[in-house]
Amino acid sequence: MVRKEFVADEVAKIMTDIDRVRNVAIIAHVHHGKTTLTDSLLARAGIISKQVAGDALYTNFEAIEKDRRMTIKSADISLAFNYKDKDYIINLIDTPGHVDFGGHVTRSMRAVDGVVLVVDPVEGIMPQTETVLRQALQEKARPVLFVNKTDRLLNELKLTQEQTFERLLKLINDLNKMISRFAPEEYAKKWQLSVENGSVAFGSAYKKWGISMYIMKKYNVTFKQIFDLTSKNDEASLQQLAPIDEATLSMVIEHLPSPREAQAYRIPHLWHGDLNSEDGKAMMSVDQKAKVNMVIFGVSYDQHSGEIAIGRVFSGTVRKGTELLLSGNANKQRVQQVSLFMGPDRVIVDAISAGNIAGLVGLDNVSIGDTASENEIVPFEQIKHYSKPVVTKAIEAKDTRDMSKLIEALRELTKGDQTIIAELNPETGEHLVSGMGELHLEIIETKIRDEFKVPITTSEPIVVYRETITGNAKDVEGKSPNRHTKFYVTVSPLEQGVIDLLDTGEFKEGKPKGKAHIEEFIKAGMSRDEAKGVVNIRNSSVLIDSTKGVQYLNEVMELCIEAFDQAMKDGPLAREKCTGIKVQITDATIHEDPVHRGPAQIIPAMRRPIYAGMLMAGTILLEPKQKFTVNIPQEYISDIITFLQGKRGQILDIQQENEQATIIAKVPVAEVIKGFSNEIRSITQGKAIWYPEYAGYEKLPKDLQDKVVREIRKRKGVPEEPPTPQSFMD
Repeated sequence: MVRKEFVADEVAKIMTDIDRVRNVAIIAHVHHGKTTLTDSLLARAGIISKQVAGDALYTNFEAIEKDRRMTIKSADISLAFNYKDKDYIINLIDTPGHVDFGGHVTRSMRAVDGVVLVVDPVEGIMPQTETVLRQALQEKARPVLFVNKTDRLLNELKLTQEQTFERLLKLINDLNKMISRFAPEEYAKKWQLSVENGSVAFGSAYKKWGISMYIMKKYNVTFKQIFDLTSKNDEASLQQLAPIDEATLSMVIEHLPSPREAQAYRIPHLWHGDLNSEDGKAMMSVDQKAKVNMVIFGVSYDQHSGEIAIGRVFSGTVRKGTELLLSGNANKQRVQQVSLFMGPDRVIVDAISAGNIAGLVGLDNVSIGDTASENEIVPFEQIKHYSKPVVTKAIEAKDTRDMSKLIEALRELTKGDQTIIAELNPETGEHLVSGMGELHLEIIETKIRDEFKVPITTSEPIVVYRETITGNAKDVEGKSPNRHTKFYVTVSPLEQGVIDLLDTGEFKEGKPKGKAHIEEFIKAGMSRDEAKGVVNIRNSSVLIDSTKGVQYLNEVMELCIEAFDQAMKDGPLAREKCTGIKVQITDATIHEDPVHRGPAQIIPAMRRPIYAGMLMAGTILLEPKQKFTVNIPQEYISDIITFLQGKRGQILDIQQENEQATIIAKVPVAEVIKGFSNEIRSITQGKAIWYPEYAGYEKLPKDLQDKVVREIRKRKGVPEEPPTPQSFMD
């Protein structure tokens, strides 16, 4: 058997020829066949045998993924292929399809130049199909299409050959409309999917056959022959006449770009530094001899080596001993190991060159989205997550002696997945862990117990609300406990355009760096004076210094910012996070003696008028909602509509085709976190299939607010009676 080290060294060597490298992600809706298709490429590369491909689900290498037969995290693997007598490397990422793990897809898109979109033609374009394709196109990753489970059209739906063609053609046309809508304007036509040009393949990943224009020409086979063999279930002949590995490989190599081609148009899109600088030119041309510039898109944990930073190298060659700056850090750090990924194995190599994916050991306090570079450069654009955590659980260690192990486990999990938020509740000592949904939290709990070996207890799911305001409160006075310092603040709703801008992640939280934000905020609807006065950003809210010539304000501004952060993290009404708030310091009288303006004086003097102002302006709760796509037999339409409306659901669309119906509805998360699955199964006798996706926050109905606020306050151990503005003005 060939040693993995030898294979890895060969792979690393071929990587230096960037024209023969492809960085590719497999993307799809859940259970449409990504990992099964990946198996065929692994078999072609000699990693697994062709006999087990489709059953092995090799890139689902974590125990929890094997148990559930579901991809939960992105898996990176570098594969070597010989295609038309030339050696190629495909740096492949198998991504999750479940909406709860969509953050892994988002991060993977930064690393790749192209994607293989997998679609089940019976289910068609599902919510997550559209989401992942949109994310790929927004990162300028070019798509090709593999229509999987094509045999279902014949064997389950009993379609004729003509009906099958019509169904497949409609699917391709619908996807092309999405590409026209979401792709960068200059590529909307060039990236259209087409059977004729070979960017589309059909087949069955599980049965190991696939046909494309390339296969039809090479093996002199027609679609009619494939149709007949599929009708007869002649898998052996199908595999011989239409090998799936060749169909997929030809699409990837012929239609997806090399780093040399892709970085020329992706770098200006992802990096807003000077393209004519030394580093800008190096990244545009994928210069392997230049200084290293890379983006970290993943962080994993190795019990022997610690944190592994996984990044796309855009220029230079990273090797052991390379010293890198992380964005936001002042000091360089030395790389201790360089690795490439072979599925579950991380194999150490001498170096990895530009245009490829590398695993690095030795970088401390690294975060997803960090720019790692030898020279100090403008950081890459932030990786934008399109969904937010909406469900929370309290997690405690069964044995208090395991508290430090629990903290470490949560630290590692949140580093590897930025859609997990873990916070300590100071009143109860509980760790509040928020995730994308119930399944996401269930996986987190399982990992804490099984991988980190920490016995834990958990609460029932809790919905994460947000606090915002509907009106204005001007020049609210706040006094320090010693009465020597006064602040006057105006609290008002933040302009919606600015909220939308902040929600994209375009600007990091904290103090804005430089002046880049000013023009963007003005374009989004903020006045120039206010935009120039922004001193802090937190939870899509801003703090603005609108004062003129106030003495000593600069000396206490950091404490004012801390007070603002505390207020936005822990609102006055229900102690939930705040969003969409604009706080302006309009005036202040600050004691001249530093002894009288420490944290104990300044922070309450600033935080309390923010709270009072919010309550005077009308504080309301926003509740998270999810969009549900429910597939059911037509006879259950009225029952499901009644059921969803009983959950305060809003019916958005009803589609009918043959005997099946699809209902799309927006439903509050609070109504679906308990018992939803059992209820919908009971109503439809188990025949419903449903898919949720994040649908943002909307105003909680007025008649429910007082009840919900009191429940939240009781749960958090604070007086149930909501405070009044006067509570913060004494």
